[in-house]
Amino acid sequence: MNIESSDLGETVPEKFTCDGEDISPSLNWSEAPEQTKSFAILVHDPDAPAGDWIHWMIYNIPKEKTSISQGEVPGEQVNNDFGKKEYRGPCPPSGTHRYFFIVYALDTETLEISDKEDFSKKMQEHSLAKAELISEYGR
Repeated sequence: MNIESSDLGETVPEKFTCDGEDISPSLNWSEAPEQTKSFAILVHDPDAPAGDWIHWMIYNIPKEKTSISQGEVPGEQVNNDFGKKEYRGPCPPSGTHRYFFIVYALDTETLEISDKEDFSKKMQEHSLAKAELISEYGR
C-alpha cells in the first residue's frame, strides 16, 4: 500500500499547522488489498514531550475513497489529544518533531470506536495493510 500528498514534503507547510490555517492536508493512497472494506487515518507526533500525541483519528472511510482533499472529513472522528473530534495540525512547543500520516486498509465496513485506545485496538484487529508518510515541523 502507498500514500502520498502533494501538500506535504520533508516538512509540513505552515498552512497545515497551528501557526497557519490548521486544516488537514490532501492525502492519496493506492494499492490497498482487494479485501479492503473501509479505511482509517491516524496523524500522530511520537516526539511530543508527554509521549505520543494524537492529532487526528478518522475511520469508516468508504472503500471507494482513495484520497481526501484539504480540510475534508470523509468519515467519523475520535477525540484527539487536544480533546476535539477534528484534525489539529502540528504545534510543537519547541524543536522539530516528526508527524506520521498513516492510512489503514480495514477488513470491515464500519466500526464503533469510543476513544484513542479503542482506535488503536481496532486498527490492530482489523488492519489488512497500512501506509505511512512522515513529515517534520519545527518552531
